[in-house]
Amino acid sequence: MLTKKKEKHLQDIVINNPLSKKGLTFGQKAADSLTKWAGSWIFISLFLIFLVLWIIINVYLFASINKPSFDPYPFILLNLVLSSLAAIQAPIILMSQNREGERDRIRAEYDYAVNRKAEKEVREVKDSLERIKSHLRIR
Repeated sequence: MLTKKKEKHLQDIVINNPLSKKGLTFGQKAADSLTKWAGSWIFISLFLIFLVLWIIINVYLFASINKPSFDPYPFILLNLVLSSLAAIQAPIILMSQNREGERDRIRAEYDYAVNRKAEKEVREVKDSLERIKSHLRIR
């Protein structure tokens, strides 16, 4: 059972949450923005267009005798770019997800405290009704 002190502490954490959007550092805000952008259909569509254009341009340049392609098949430079992007993006997205998980944990603790308090109040109302019922039956 939560004490009044613990309940107050949870309310303070939720209200003055150190993980709230206003208390974030530049890096944390950037990680959240990158996560939001990289998880969107716009990013996926634009990235797919970029990949297709990269391949078309290189195949076209390779097929032309007078123009050497800058990244001939099997597109090793493209693989390097994709690997670098994944290596940078993955930890940034994980940082953002960890912060979101911490925010969810704090919200869950607060919800639990509120539910316990509501349960206690319902029990008190039920006991009061029982006392009223027993008092009315006696008379």
